[in-house]
Amino acid sequence: MNNRRLSQISEEMRRVISDIVQNKIKDPRIPEIISISHTEVTRDLSYAKVYVQIMGDEKIKEDAIEGLNSAKGFIKKEISKSLKLRAMPDLIFINDESLDINMKMEELIKEVNHGQVQ
Repeated sequence: MNNRRLSQISEEMRRVISDIVQNKIKDPRIPEIISISHTEVTRDLSYAKVYVQIMGDEKIKEDAIEGLNSAKGFIKKEISKSLKLRAMPDLIFINDESLDINMKMEELIKEVNHGQVQ
């Protein structure tokens, strides 16, 4: 499968999974402020890494990933209703740390800039 087609499938899966997580899952472990940042589907469509941004401490993040993993079957069933794929990939939920890293970098930059002003 070519890279363009994989990118299209990945983006469509991201959109569908985001909608499912925001509107259809009622697990209390999954916070309301959650974002599916991107997905990566393997060439043979056997796996899809789903990168999730979660606001909160480590316990909240762990609980949210656990909640998503327990809802995997439901999410796959809902994806299959929206997307017509020859194989439904197994979902792997990964906590996307890029938001935390960006916030820490921003704080460090502010500290450095603040120190130069004085």
